Amino acid sequence: MSHSTAEKLVYMANQIATAFAQQQHTAAVDATRTHIRKFWDPRMRAKIAEHVAAGGEGLSPVAKEALEGLPPVKAA
Repeated sequence: MSHSTAEKLVYMANQIATAFAQQQHTAAVDATRTHIRKFWDPRMRAKIAEHVAAGGEGLSPVAKEALEGLPPVKAA
């Protein structure tokens, strides 16, 4: 995965988490996870999962927790 792709996905995940930041922590994590699961292409989810597995550098705590709880992406 290119570094710029990881940076873009981290930015997007953090933006989503920020949109739900006024909710309590657990609700913000759940809302972020649901949004990413519903609206991100499986390839995007697979790439961000690789980034999380490598430590998740740059992710906000809410975004990282949300991504860690995503189900694995099924191969097409």
